[in-house]
Amino acid sequence: MKRALISDIHANMEALECVLEDIRQQGITTITCLGDIVGYGPNPCECLDVVMERCPTTILGNHDQASMFDPDGFNPVALQAIYWTRETLESLGSAADSDRRFDFLGSLPRFVRESPYLFVHGSPREPTNEYVFPEDVYNQRKMGAQFDRIELFCFQGHTHIPGVFSSSGEFITPDECEYVYTLGEEKTIINVGSVGQPRDGDPRACYAILDEEESGRRQVEFRRVEYPFEVTIEKIYRVPSLGNMLGDRLRGGR
Repeated sequence: MKRALISDIHANMEALECVLEDIRQQGITTITCLGDIVGYGPNPCECLDVVMERCPTTILGNHDQASMFDPDGFNPVALQAIYWTRETLESLGSAADSDRRFDFLGSLPRFVRESPYLFVHGSPREPTNEYVFPEDVYNQRKMGAQFDRIELFCFQGHTHIPGVFSSSGEFITPDECEYVYTLGEEKTIINVGSVGQPRDGDPRACYAILDEEESGRRQVEFRRVEYPFEVTIEKIYRVPSLGNMLGDRLRGGR
């Protein structure tokens, strides 16, 4: 069985549409979203509507949470964007549309366990807000606390940087494993990257496929998908509350 894992859409409808088409072409019908549907981008309502329809398992992201409650720890650009997102969710469409979207966001779990998997947005230790960066492999205390909280495998987003953390202390980029990583008996944390705002120097949208074969072998494939980011950038430029840098960064995947 194959399952697509998407994360950090950040209201980028162009990227989401292209990723969903790539998923369709792989013959995959099960999609799990690891959060941050909204924030930064120009199409929060449209992206929410798609995720509500297509992703029966969706995790709460920190930007999703901030669209409902007082944001905490956001820089000024992100803060302005989330206030605009909240206003847009309240005003675009009918009152019933707004209620439906906020009800969906309010119902999202902070994590989901499906043995032997844990699905989070941030980290096993703090599912919504904690970042786990590649350089954290040198922080044995931090990484030990993460692995202590998982049964075997954890899928996450949040940093927008795809790759694999092994409990033996490595971070393996998609390039280093030729975009396919075989899961074994070692505890492993997999960051699926970002659909709508990659930050690993590659502007293409990123997501992952979990393939559970009948033989029992499990593999993770990282997928990169071209999308018309200039269309998204122009949309961002037209919204005064969305800083131009939120568009500019899409060109370089940063």
